[in-house]
Amino acid sequence: MNRAALIVRRLAVKPELVVDTITLDHQARHRRRVTMTADNGLEFLLDLGAAAILEDGDALKLDDGKLIRVVAAPEDLIEITTENPLRLMKIAWHLGNRHTPAEITKEALYIQPDHVLADMVRGLGAKAIAVKRPFRPEQGAYHEHGEHGHNGAEVHTGSHGHAHGGAHSHGHDHDHHHHDHGPDCGCGHDHHH
Repeated sequence: MNRAALIVRRLAVKPELVVDTITLDHQARHRRRVTMTADNGLEFLLDLGAAAILEDGDALKLDDGKLIRVVAAPEDLIEITTENPLRLMKIAWHLGNRHTPAEITKEALYIQPDHVLADMVRGLGAKAIAVKRPFRPEQGAYHEHGEHGHNGAEVHTGSHGHAHGGAHSHGHDHDHHHHDHGPDCGCGHDHHH
C-alpha cells in the first residue's frame, strides 16, 4: 500500500506532482495514522510521526514522491456578521475566551454549529446564520505549522527533534481569572477561582 509520511505545505506544493485529491472536513484534517482513500480511489496509509492539522491546499507526499492535495470539504457552520468591525472584534474575543475554534475573515467569523454560542453572539448584537462552506479555523499562536526550521515546505512531524507539545513553557504567566467557564470545561487550564 502507498504510504504518506510527509506533509507538503500549500505554498511548496508542485502541481505537476499532484496525482489525486482528498476532500476532508475540519475534524478529519487532524490526523496522525489512518488508512485513507483519495477522491479518485487511490488508497494510502497516512503515517505521520505526530498528529498534525492538514490545511486546505496542503499535500501528502507519498513514498514515491507523488502528492495528494488536501481539499477542505464544505460543512455546516454558523456565519457571524456585525454592522461594524469593532463589534465583530469583541465577539471574536468572547469566542476566544471560550476556546471555540473559529475562522476569522475580514467580514465574518465562522464557527461550528452551537445554538448556545449562536444565541450569545445574537445577544451581543451580531447576526448568526447557518451556512455550508469549508472550515479553516485559526490554529493559535503556538501551533506547529511547519515554518520552524523547514522553510514552510515539508513537515516531518515528530521526527525532527523539536516537537512542540503542550507541556513546554513560553516564559510568561497567564492569569486565567477572566474565564467564565468551570474546572470541567476541558480547556486544559488550571482553574483556581
